[in-house]
Amino acid sequence: MLHFPALTSPGGRTADAPGRDLRLLPKAHLHLHFTGSMRTDTLLELADKYGVHLPEALSSGEPPKLRATDERGWFRFQRLYDIARSCLRAPEDLQRLVREAAEEDVRDGSRWLEIQVDPTSYAPRLGGLIPALEIILDAVDAASRDTGLNIRVLVAANRMKHPLDARTLARLAVRYADRGVVGFGLSNDERRGFARDFDRAFAIAREGGLLAAPHGGELAGPSSVRDCLDDLYAARVGHGVRAAEDPRLLRRLADRQVTCEVCPSSNVALGVYEKAADVPLRALFDAGVPMALGADDPLLFGSRLAAQYELAREVHGFTDPELAELARQSVRGSAAPPQVRDALITEIDGWLAAGA
Repeated sequence: MLHFPALTSPGGRTADAPGRDLRLLPKAHLHLHFTGSMRTDTLLELADKYGVHLPEALSSGEPPKLRATDERGWFRFQRLYDIARSCLRAPEDLQRLVREAAEEDVRDGSRWLEIQVDPTSYAPRLGGLIPALEIILDAVDAASRDTGLNIRVLVAANRMKHPLDARTLARLAVRYADRGVVGFGLSNDERRGFARDFDRAFAIAREGGLLAAPHGGELAGPSSVRDCLDDLYAARVGHGVRAAEDPRLLRRLADRQVTCEVCPSSNVALGVYEKAADVPLRALFDAGVPMALGADDPLLFGSRLAAQYELAREVHGFTDPELAELARQSVRGSAAPPQVRDALITEIDGWLAAGA
């Protein structure tokens, strides 16, 4: 048997070397956007099919250079996303996207995926809001059967649009709660508007049994996270990393066990942090704040789910027991029913025990 020397993490902890295969670590994926989950090759094929001219940032095969900390940078990011979304025009395009996203997640060890979508983005080409959401839910059902991955949907409103639009989406999401919709979110530039403007939409969703998971604490600071808690009664926060700047807020998140959907590669790509080592994974973990690592938009950021766990290991010195705990936190923060959660946590424990 070969023996490897122990590696010392930046935080002084001893890490397991070379470490168990993180693609085999069972985990839940709670922060993946619909269009952003697309494979680059698929985007190129669909653009050719529909005659859509792609800028080099999307056609080069390399992740585009992005920095969204100023308004111009965010506009460029949103423009690239909108161009990619314009290539999804027919039901078969959406079916392909969901199937391929599921295949990628399975390859990375995901056992439960909650994919986030704003159906208003696809409604004009698919006959309206209801047909668009039904096509997506049918695609999710088919991909679940084909890949064995448990997939659910989180309907997200756009905070750049009127709050009344969000209420319409919340009612729609509740209507399809028995078809696989498990949560309600709020995406786009959190520096625009106020979370409280969307409080009624989130009340509708919560009253309908949906989990509240708005974005906050990414491009804006700790106050954005507090607004998600105080105004929207968030059970999860999309990103939430800027909470690390406020010790009292960290304690509040830990005490209430509000899961932060942390996307390290995305944070660096968008300029929230200069480098991977600056993402406060260790600060959140040590404060007891539950985390669910996510890939956000692999199409634009260039890495998927397992890569986020690799980053936690290689850059932040997370040991295999700590990585297993991150996976457990992702499962606990999901909308999976108790029996599914218990089974997944047993699988995680098995992954850890197998490499002992």
